Amino acid sequence: MHRGGPPYHGFCEEGPSLGDECRCTVRWGEQAGEGRALLETDLLLFRGPFRLAIPLAAMRQVQAEAGELQVTWEGGTAAFVLGERAVRWAEKILHPRSRLDKLDVAPGAAVCLLGLNVADFAAELQQRPVRFAPVEAATVLFLATATPADLAPLPALAAAMPRTAALWVVAPRGSRDLPESAVLGAGRAAGLTDTKVARFSATHTAHKFVVPVSRRYRAT
Repeated sequence: MHRGGPPYHGFCEEGPSLGDECRCTVRWGEQAGEGRALLETDLLLFRGPFRLAIPLAAMRQVQAEAGELQVTWEGGTAAFVLGERAVRWAEKILHPRSRLDKLDVAPGAAVCLLGLNVADFAAELQQRPVRFAPVEAATVLFLATATPADLAPLPALAAAMPRTAALWVVAPRGSRDLPESAVLGAGRAAGLTDTKVARFSATHTAHKFVVPVSRRYRAT
């Protein structure tokens, strides 16, 4: 592991995505190069002249030093030159937020599951705990989708759900049948505003939609 001495003069250029992705320099053994690093829920990825996929559960040591995120696992030690982001990424790895935290599901939330039959997610919700509610009384809604036809309920949901509720559309990652543009377009066409995207699982992504602030409060 690199310790002491002058810092390595690489770079980290922030990308336009989720805030946990950036273009940076990585050193691993005899290899060094520039590419894109991505911190996912359970993986630290690097794509450049070489590739790394380091499971968070396999990391033996993680530290931030002189603008570098240094990660040790069975494959050795890799140094990610992240600048001021190094400390933040180290904290996220050492103290990860749960999936429910990332999906803004607070304890006691009123949750509505629409076609989402995922056993491990239901178990997480029960442990939080939350209460289950119909569309018109929910504070957080989840709509499972796989094809464009599954987006058809969005206008009705947008009209029926509470004005301050959040609607997450869960869709397959990288799907040709249901691309991200179709999900975002359908939500916007229903009069909703997309505010966040989160990794729901290894195979699915969740897009968060809310009623625009200008329409949340109706004149009486």
